Amino acid sequence: MKITQSRLATTFLAAGLLAMASGTAMAQKKYDTGATDKEIKIGNIMPYSGPASAYGVIGKTEAAYFKMINEQGGINGRKINFVSYDDGYSPPKAVEQARKLVESDEVLFIFNSLGTPSNSAIQKYMNSKKVPQLFVATGATKWNDPKHFPWTMGWQPNYQSEGRIYAKYLMKEKPNAKIGILYQNDDFGKDMLKGLTDGLGAKAKTMIIAEEPYEVTVPTIDAQVVALKSKGADVFVSFTTPKFGAQSIKKVAELGWKPVFILNNVAASVGSVIKPAGFENAQGIISAAYAKDASDPQWKDDAGMKKFDDFLAKHFPEANRLDGSVMYGFNAAQTMVHVLKACGDNLTRANVMKQAASIKGLQLDGVLPGIKISTSATDFAPLEQLQLMKFTQERWQLFGDIISAEVGG
Repeated sequence: MKITQSRLATTFLAAGLLAMASGTAMAQKKYDTGATDKEIKIGNIMPYSGPASAYGVIGKTEAAYFKMINEQGGINGRKINFVSYDDGYSPPKAVEQARKLVESDEVLFIFNSLGTPSNSAIQKYMNSKKVPQLFVATGATKWNDPKHFPWTMGWQPNYQSEGRIYAKYLMKEKPNAKIGILYQNDDFGKDMLKGLTDGLGAKAKTMIIAEEPYEVTVPTIDAQVVALKSKGADVFVSFTTPKFGAQSIKKVAELGWKPVFILNNVAASVGSVIKPAGFENAQGIISAAYAKDASDPQWKDDAGMKKFDDFLAKHFPEANRLDGSVMYGFNAAQTMVHVLKACGDNLTRANVMKQAASIKGLQLDGVLPGIKISTSATDFAPLEQLQLMKFTQERWQLFGDIISAEVGG
């Protein structure tokens, strides 16, 4: 009888402890709109149409990556519901889509929406609603401003930093350069231009002899390239998106012009820019990189590249693996998954931002070795390093050291 009572007491005690434990576990689960026991709803805005539609593949890559994660069991048992809309690279349309995602679709946050103009248009709205505008797909410097915009965070190295790196290169290799600059007449192009100008310092006034802006709505930038050549530039800087980057390479070649040619990272894709413009026309072009180039044989046996190729083979076979935007989407989605795993069962918007601002030395599969993601409550710039590269034959060749791209002050 005593043994039975003892066993009963033990059983009741165990049951009580189990109930308390499960009660504690239940109490620890915290959700905001867009998250449940079964789902995490993520919003996204991409230019699937319009002048920047070459970038649309980023959204398609991310959709495929999240589908892979779901097939593997999701994140902490929850499936990702990825809702992605087209804004045609139009800021007013981006505002409309952001409102739809937040107010109608009720997403937990908006992830990796593309374009400086579009993200600029929704930034105040997202912050007023206290909905994360996370890992935006644009390198504008202003995304790293946690004091004024605590709900907005960048992802890629910022444009001003990249511009400064090209300035350093020119000051060393061609200090008496006559620089002609083609740039997109919006926040993106102006940020790149500011970085280059600031990097040249006092010499900017004498080295930059001409600047030619273009609107994103124009069909061609041929006239601007002709103007820069006619002004005697011996360095041509193309701060452009993919469509206009390819056009600038073609036009420079067509004119028989042989300047030192600098092309910004966002237009450096072998698959969507260089190949269409003609490999023969791109020889010697200088750019900067932070991601691995899938066309580079040096990554043939690289573990990260093997994961990338395995992902494409199984989940996105129609993708052009040479398109840098595919690698971009792969890396950005991997960053997002890292953050969501870190959130555990606390899927509030505040905790998503907290975990995004607590990344320490994350090495992504598709990012150059030694370039790692780190963030803090006062540093919303996840990637801050780049390496210069030169186009040779049919691929980019890295050269020099990894350069910290942080813009101080």
